[in-house]
Amino acid sequence: MPNVEETLTNKIKELYPDQIQSWLEAAKERKVGLEEYLYQTNRVSGQEILKIKKEIFKLPVKVFNQDEIIDEKVLTIIPENTAKVYQIVAFDHRNNEVDIGVVNPNQPNLTEAIEFIKTSLRVEPKIFLISFNDFYFAIRQYHLFSKELKGLINQFRERKPYDQTKEIVRLTEEVLPTEEAPVIKLIEFIISEGVAQKVSDVHLEPLSDRTRLRFRIQGDLKTVAYFPKDIHYQLINRIKILADMKIEETRVPQDGRFRAWVEDREIDFRVGILPVAGTEKVAIRVLDPSVGLKRLPEIGVSDFNFDKIKAAIKRPFGMILISGPTGSGKTTSLYAMLQELNKENVNLVSLEDPVEYEIDGVNQSQVKPEINYTFATGLREILRQDPDIILVGEIRDRETAELAVHASLTGHLVLSTIHTNNALGTITRLVDIGIERFLLPQTILLLISQRLARRLCDDCKVKKDADENFKKIINESFKNLPGGLTDKYAKGDNYQIYYPQGCQKCNFKGFVGRIGIFEVVLITDEIKNAVYQGLTEEEVAKLLPKQNFISLRQDGILKALAGLVNLEEIVKIT
Repeated sequence: MPNVEETLTNKIKELYPDQIQSWLEAAKERKVGLEEYLYQTNRVSGQEILKIKKEIFKLPVKVFNQDEIIDEKVLTIIPENTAKVYQIVAFDHRNNEVDIGVVNPNQPNLTEAIEFIKTSLRVEPKIFLISFNDFYFAIRQYHLFSKELKGLINQFRERKPYDQTKEIVRLTEEVLPTEEAPVIKLIEFIISEGVAQKVSDVHLEPLSDRTRLRFRIQGDLKTVAYFPKDIHYQLINRIKILADMKIEETRVPQDGRFRAWVEDREIDFRVGILPVAGTEKVAIRVLDPSVGLKRLPEIGVSDFNFDKIKAAIKRPFGMILISGPTGSGKTTSLYAMLQELNKENVNLVSLEDPVEYEIDGVNQSQVKPEINYTFATGLREILRQDPDIILVGEIRDRETAELAVHASLTGHLVLSTIHTNNALGTITRLVDIGIERFLLPQTILLLISQRLARRLCDDCKVKKDADENFKKIINESFKNLPGGLTDKYAKGDNYQIYYPQGCQKCNFKGFVGRIGIFEVVLITDEIKNAVYQGLTEEEVAKLLPKQNFISLRQDGILKALAGLVNLEEIVKIT
């Protein structure tokens, strides 16, 4: 059997020649293999590695759906400890065959372990390759969420019988370890489950007679459990300890963050405590790199826009500005660009509010307005740090805008965000802030506007003929579509669009995650001259068809016709 580590390293080296050496050194420092390091740091997606391993081992691949449940009898064919040692899981059983997912078929002594399963159970093992992500997904099924929660609550109740009249013991007071342990385990389990379900936020909220636990999954809040009311303060206090907050302070809001190892990965959590009606609620933002850090194609940037962005970020100086409303994915897009730019030979510095995801190789600084460390004051300091590339979280005022323009004029590539409705509106916004119009053509390289739409579930979406209203909207939108795309997509009266239905994979919602809708404006010589002359937004827009421009609505409609999103939603958000 081939040496997977050596072969995998060579394949990764072909794809990422500039980064491979630093990754190997970092893996050696952590005393883990390259694949495990890449999983822990999300440098390369699990699916990409799985594809490489399939070429190496010539074995079938198993990918688990987000809500896939492994039958307990099948799962326990392999004891939990054995599964963890050898990084294997049983996931299906038919007659005398058992399907086993394996992370690394070259694992020492794995052959003997498989042979033992074969002879002791009298079954024929069928081996499948699985990613580290799917391995941990399967492992957590040894401890089902609802069953574990019930057990932990029972443990808590054994130590502390319910007493409605007695004041809740706080963790700052002396408490018995046996009394404290169930609460520690409960918070650990809630956080682990949140990470496993790829939630963006965890909410613990006091109700009149109990505490409600809610997860935000794919943009929607979902109630997953209720706890007895008398546990509430102990749960809150445990979170305060983790986030290094003041336990005794219950009158004012508090913010904090902590980092924890979950599923063998480092994950950051941002915590907010809010006083509500005599008690407190907590919201925990889960900053999981495997969910929040994506490459440009992964967030929905199509080929025709990707080429423009790649060309712009290779320029040595200038500004790239992303616009869109709050919650439209601007920061995710900035991080996607950072990952393209993060090379050994550049000094990349960012100024953020807050720093959401920590990226090795990027010098990230968080603004603190309460001590007058703002985007403007921070940007002045950054310019003294010999940067090549600067990321400014947001341009909010004239001072920050002027400094960003100055930085781009003096040989720096500047990435930032700004609040406007469309890409060309960014120019108008900068002029309104107070930037001299003649400076903009010299500095701006690229303008991007974006929105987020829910991605349709591939397993259950249904295709239907578009009605007359939608046909009219599509045909109207396609009038200025670049020629090649018009030939490919324009169908006159023969459009088919997709609708959500709901199945087990998408939790019967019809959608799985979200995808970006983009418009990208390259600042060509013609547009530069138009800006110099002071032409209106509408007049500048007439020049866009010459650069194969795709508007927000057009990009959304193309994604709708491809079955990625629902056209009705695209019409609403664009």
